[in-house]
Amino acid sequence: MTIESARSEGDTWDPASSVGATATMVAAFRAMASQGPDALLNDPLADPLVRAVGLERFVRLIDGEITIEDDPLLRREAMNEQIAVRTRFYDDFFTGPFGATDAGIRQAVILASGLDTRAYRLRWPEDMVVYEIDQPQVIEFKTRTLAELGAAPTANRRPIGVDLRDDWPDALRQHGFDVNQPTAWIAEGLLIYLSHDAQDRLFDSITALSTPGSRVATEHFPDPVRTWGEHPEGLSARLNRLGVDLNISELIYPDERRTVIEYLTTHGWQVTARTIKELYAHNGFEYPDDEMTTAVGEMSYVAATLG
Repeated sequence: MTIESARSEGDTWDPASSVGATATMVAAFRAMASQGPDALLNDPLADPLVRAVGLERFVRLIDGEITIEDDPLLRREAMNEQIAVRTRFYDDFFTGPFGATDAGIRQAVILASGLDTRAYRLRWPEDMVVYEIDQPQVIEFKTRTLAELGAAPTANRRPIGVDLRDDWPDALRQHGFDVNQPTAWIAEGLLIYLSHDAQDRLFDSITALSTPGSRVATEHFPDPVRTWGEHPEGLSARLNRLGVDLNISELIYPDERRTVIEYLTTHGWQVTARTIKELYAHNGFEYPDDEMTTAVGEMSYVAATLG
């Protein structure tokens, strides 16, 4: 299964191509982790969404027809634990104890939402508004497919099809975003697909749209150039073992940039960071011993509040 992945200025994608296919892959991992009596996640919509995209290898992966047990990262249990750590962090950021909704926040923005189903599966307060922003083709596909499945959002979901490199703040305001209310933002698995200046513009816009008490969650790499400049080929080789011909190095921007923690702390955000190793232990999992995990071992998931 070869997936078109080369990037270009102003490029676009759907859930079966380029960056969109990585969102489908992540949804496939969530679908796997939601299977069985001892499921680590509860995302019942991930499976039908992936099947609707129609990328055969991801469907076979969900169905257990592709298994690789001799790789510490590609074993089914290892993949399920990895996606569980990531998904639980962002779920709890929104609706967990001491999360955004506990703090009284009633509008959330999911940036580059892909096939994220949180607007449908989390237990939101009745007056919650959830904005989803992604490429128009991705937003249209997910909205249409979930409607055909009869899925109903558990919040006031407002999907917005706009490129994050364009004037998405204006599109957000046009859909009713209230700049006078605190907001909970997530940028999950997004930043490596943005150039350094696009990343700065993204956080500039988030900060400009946020009132005190707003929150944001994303990933932090203390040395993005080393992490993503040296290891995408290894990650692509891992994916090839799953039958997924996706060249990660063609999708990402491993350029010099300000780290997330540096940006947020210098722009009035109070940051809390938890390393991925800490979150594995928090979830009762053992962090995999592998060259690839060593490369990202200092990665942190961060949550910040605007003072």
